[in-house]
Amino acid sequence: MGCYFYGNQERPTNEKSKASIKAYMSSNSKIIYLTHNLCSRKKAAVMLTLASKLKRDDGLKGSRASATASDSTRRVSVRDRLLVKEVAELEANLPCTCKVHFPDPNKLHCFQLTVTPDEGYYQGGKFQFETEVPDAYNMVPPKVKCLTRIWHPNITETGEICLSLLREHSIDGTGWAPTRTLKDVVWGLNSLFTDLLNFDDPLNIEAAEHHLRDKEDFRNKVEDYIKRYAR
Repeated sequence: MGCYFYGNQERPTNEKSKASIKAYMSSNSKIIYLTHNLCSRKKAAVMLTLASKLKRDDGLKGSRASATASDSTRRVSVRDRLLVKEVAELEANLPCTCKVHFPDPNKLHCFQLTVTPDEGYYQGGKFQFETEVPDAYNMVPPKVKCLTRIWHPNITETGEICLSLLREHSIDGTGWAPTRTLKDVVWGLNSLFTDLLNFDDPLNIEAAEHHLRDKEDFRNKVEDYIKRYAR
């Protein structure tokens, strides 16, 4: 007669009880094996589902990225076709006080403008402007900055410009519209030194107040800036 352990106690066993124990262990082994197989299958199914989702998500991201790149390329293409026509029109209708320069002839969306006023406060100065035409043109206006330091009510000393047609949104209806062109932009910038010189709605408030307070002293400061920065 053998023995088996139950808890901490040793109990005798006979052949019949041995057979029962073997049957019990065999039955439990099958249950454990079946349970293990079921868990493995479930895990495999979860992994396959997750892999499919990740692959699908990657595909969607790729499609969106491709669509975004395609839209951007299409906008640039529309802009460049417009610019070929508009630059030709601009060069044929430049004010006599303006010159345009394209640092890279293959990039018509980046150019420089030089304005040399022949009358008024700014006569004799040379004022450089940098123009960049964005991808979304002509639904949005060009971005323009004055590179020459100037004492002007509508241009700050750091180059920001107050010109209504360069505003994307304008309450009075004088802002940018898709019907406007580069020629309008250049003529507008040129007019900031003559007809559109506006002391009543200034961007550089200090310059406007200076003019209101002492016009002669304002003129002297403008001339001093021209000598120092605009030759």
